[in-house]
This record gives sequence, C-alpha cells and structure tokens, in this order.
Amino acid sequence: MHHVQNSLKRICVFCGSSSGIDSEYGRRIRELGAFFAENELVLVYGGGSVGLMGELARAVMSLGGKVIGVIPKRIHGMVETPQLTELHVVENMHERKAMMYELSDAFIVLPGGIGTVEEFFEIYTWCQLGIHLKPIGLLNIRNYFDRLLSFVDHMVAEGFLKPAHRNILVIDEHPRVLLARLRDKEITYIEKL
Repeated sequence: MHHVQNSLKRICVFCGSSSGIDSEYGRRIRELGAFFAENELVLVYGGGSVGLMGELARAVMSLGGKVIGVIPKRIHGMVETPQLTELHVVENMHERKAMMYELSDAFIVLPGGIGTVEEFFEIYTWCQLGIHLKPIGLLNIRNYFDRLLSFVDHMVAEGFLKPAHRNILVIDEHPRVLLARLRDKEITYIEKL
C-alpha cells in the first residue's frame, strides 16, 4: 500500500508564557523555530511575546519564516505582541482555540503550565472523539512530559483509556525527529466506546 505523508503546512504550537528554569528549553525552542523557517512551515501560536511562546515566534520570524498569532482581546491589551506575519485578535479563549485549531494541520505541545496542558488535553480529546484526525506531538525537552505520560499510561492500566488512543501521541525530545514522525503518523478514528 502506498503510504501518503501528511502534508503539514501550518502547525499549531501550544507552549508556556514562562521560559522555564533551564536554558535547554530555549535552545530546543530556537532549534524548532529554525526548522519551521527552513522548511517553510507556518507557525500558528497564541500571539504572546513572553516565555517560550515569544522565543519561538521570534526564532521563526528572525529567519524569514511565517507566524500567525491568535490572541484574546483581554490578553492583547495586557501584553506586547512581537512582529508577526499575521495577528488575529479574538473575543475570548474559546475563540482563540477554535481558530488555532481551524488554521492548523497538526499540533505540537511544548513545555508549559496549566494553560498549555489544558490545550493539550482538549486537542487530544477532540482527536479521541474523531472531531479531528490531525497528528499531536509532544516535544519532551528535559523529559518534561514523563510524569504526565505516566499518568496517561495509568489511565490505560485502569481501563479509562484505550491503548489505541494512547498511541495517538507522538513523543520525542528532538524537534526534527518529532516533525518527521508527525509527518509519518497515520491517525484513524477508533471508537471511544
């Protein structure tokens, strides 16, 4: 059977508005940004200028890449926005997530706080329910997601999550490897019940 790669053009990245305590986070984020720019991938992200969010957007823009930011009005009024290709100012967080989802062919989750984890679980749930069949990757810098993933494995062990739904996730610590694996990932709808 001929295997068709996903055509990933626009990738939504969920990430923290903090930078984390280790320089490894920023280094990997800049590597990811360079990969986006070199491969003409469009970054779709939350529009902020601080933390890993800002670091990633600036990395892509500084190398001539394209970045689409989506930010709620209230946050837009409170923070600076870096120079972007496009910026959409929306009413609220729900609209923000809906637009980021609509614009994107795949999702990458980077280290972040509860907002990032909430975005991850929502997009993961939508995939489980068959609302979308877009690949989801976690960039596991400094093994950041290991404890979260062991909890997801616990869900499987306790009978609350099917192994097939656990296997939806693509996990790697290297941006290039993660993107290559997302491109190769075939996601088919599996009944939740």
